[in-house]
Amino acid sequence: MLTINKDKIRREQVEFISVDQLVPEDHLVRKIEKAINFDFIYDLVKDMYCLNNGRPSIDPVV
Repeated sequence: MLTINKDKIRREQVEFISVDQLVPEDHLVRKIEKAINFDFIYDLVKDMYCLNNGRPSIDPVV
């Protein structure tokens, strides 16, 4: 009979979760996101990102 180590199985499990799932619907950050257009940040940081060299970066507007 094969015995399975339950702790090992739990360690090997993967769960994907998004920021939207972590932030409650009535949180202040959601109200700010709706009220402010953060697209201006792209122009402010464009010189700090390279389009053709290295790995893709994290979007500065998260």
